Order: sequence, then C-alpha cells, then structure tokens
Amino acid sequence: MMAIAMTHAGQPRARSHAPELDRATLVRCKAHDALAFRAFVVRYERPVFALLSRFFGRGVEIEDLAQETFLRAYRAFPAFDVDEAARPSTWLLTIATRLALDLKKRRGASAPLDEARDVVHGQTPETERARKDLGRAIERAAAALSDDHRAAFVLAEFHDLSIAEIARALDIPENTAKTRLFRARQNMREHLREAGHAGR
Repeated sequence: MMAIAMTHAGQPRARSHAPELDRATLVRCKAHDALAFRAFVVRYERPVFALLSRFFGRGVEIEDLAQETFLRAYRAFPAFDVDEAARPSTWLLTIATRLALDLKKRRGASAPLDEARDVVHGQTPETERARKDLGRAIERAAAALSDDHRAAFVLAEFHDLSIAEIARALDIPENTAKTRLFRARQNMREHLREAGHAGR
C-alpha cells in the first residue's frame, strides 16, 4: 500500500475515525425527520467537503456540490437499508463521488489534493520546506492521474474505503477497482520517485 499518508519520518499519519451515526437516527432520516437529517448533515458534511475539495479545490462550487449531495441523499433515504453492510458514510461518499466525476467529465479540471499538504509535520524551517516540497510533489503526481484512478486513490487513501466499497462507489467490478487503485498508487510512486521523494 502506498504510504501517501505518512510523515517525513515514515510514520503513518493518524486518521480520525468518527463513529457512524446511530441506527435510530438513520431510521428517522429514512422517514424524512428534519431534526435527524440535520444531525446526519452535521456528522458527514466534513468528509463530503473534503472529498469534493480533492476533486475541485475550494470555493462556492464545492458548497453547491455538497448541497446537491445531501439533497440527493435526502431523496434517496427511504430506500437506504440501515441494516445493510454499507456504512452511511460510504453510501454518502458514493453519491458525492458520482456527482464529482459527472462534473469532471463535463469540465475536465483537476485540483490539488488539499489534505496532501499536511503529510509532513515539523517545527523547523527545514521540515516546513520539506513538507511544502512533498505537498507540491504529491499535487503534481495526483494531477497526472486519470479521473478514474484519482477517484479510487482518494477514496482509499483519504477516506479509508475498502476495495468492495470503492467498487460500489464507482459502480465497477471489484477487480477493476483493485486494478485502478494499484495503478494509481504505482503512478504516484513513480512521479514521487522522479521528483526525488522516493520512499515517502
């Protein structure tokens, strides 16, 4: 697995794993309970904004896409199975990912992987320079990925989705998801090696 989410010392960067929304609230969301859906939005708006920002950067457009993501979720909630294996976060990120890919097909522009700028932590000017250099290298490497590979990479590396979840999110077979993720990581490694960041 490619260690994009690593510190300069090679230690994994801690990821926060907030718990999924409780079943009772999800059941109320299925019934279009406004208060429950507000809790749903509050719980999941951050990962939705993060995912969309990694496709398009920041701005008003991201707010519109996030709003459309939650609107589609609200409309689709009655059909959501709260007892199914799929996590609510995965279901919602699937909606956001498909919206993002649809828009990118129409527009075609890539944005930096914003969170990649935080892959190196340190207090000295030297480590700060290293952090910025690595962040820029990752942005350039990510920009070279196709939309399909970038989507698989973002879902795996930044949102911890499994191969099966990525396959569902992108509506592709699991073997295809595995291949896209493998190639994305391979391309990222090659670009980083060429940029002098081997082993990051």
